[in-house]
Amino acid sequence: MITTFLQRLLWMIALVVLQMVVFNYIHLFGYATPLPFIYFLLLFPQGTQRWGILLWGFICGLLCDITTLTLGVGAATMTFIAFVQPPLLQHMVSKDDPEDLQPGIATMGFWSYFRYALVLTILFVSTYFLLQTFNFFHPIDLLIAMVSSWALTFLFCILFEALRYKLL
Repeated sequence: MITTFLQRLLWMIALVVLQMVVFNYIHLFGYATPLPFIYFLLLFPQGTQRWGILLWGFICGLLCDITTLTLGVGAATMTFIAFVQPPLLQHMVSKDDPEDLQPGIATMGFWSYFRYALVLTILFVSTYFLLQTFNFFHPIDLLIAMVSSWALTFLFCILFEALRYKLL
């Protein structure tokens, strides 16, 4: 139990530091900013206590807000994704899988994990940008920012998972 806590804490700190030091400075074409700290919530196993994943998501989002000065956008978005992740994961895996299934390429297979990460990153980036802009005055710019940031975020999440899969 303590090792699980330490692993989660290490993942959260590593992703928040990467976001703060590297990813916040990437703005491709003035629109695309990767937000791969969502990967932290992609790692939570099936059967995790609901309050636990909500708390972890809120703390991770709050740390990103503190380091990027986004005024609660990260905390709200990560809490929302933490709320959506358990039922989505349960829907994406087969009934024969163990109750404590750790999401990943190794356990779910590439395409199942691909779909799982795809849906969560689309929800995450859409919610993040809608909360951040909080208006629809420039819908084309908002859509371009959402799609391009989603593509980078999704790419980095798949890359992190591929690296984790190769390292295991």
